[in-house]
Amino acid sequence: MQFSANQPSRDSGRVTRAHLAYAILRRIGLSRAESTDIVDAVLTEIIDVLASGENLKLQSFGSFHVLSKKERPGCNPRTGIPATVSARRVVTFKPFDILCARINEHS
Repeated sequence: MQFSANQPSRDSGRVTRAHLAYAILRRIGLSRAESTDIVDAVLTEIIDVLASGENLKLQSFGSFHVLSKKERPGCNPRTGIPATVSARRVVTFKPFDILCARINEHS
């Protein structure tokens, strides 16, 4: 079986949902639709967990933390006019040591 003709292009240097679905298709042998459904389900679950304010840890990968930032004074970098930066929640990511080690193996 040859899938290379349907493999998503990585010309942009980015990995997309299509790339992840193709990796599942290639490694597990599921159909393109099933692979895409799995990627979408996992990403939707991650988004739902973070949107609810919970932190998320993925073993051997890293942890995502939801932080609440207070409203603060700031300024428009283009004009220099003072502005207020509104309160918001942000997501941070901290890779685990095993991920850092794997990344550094390939550098």
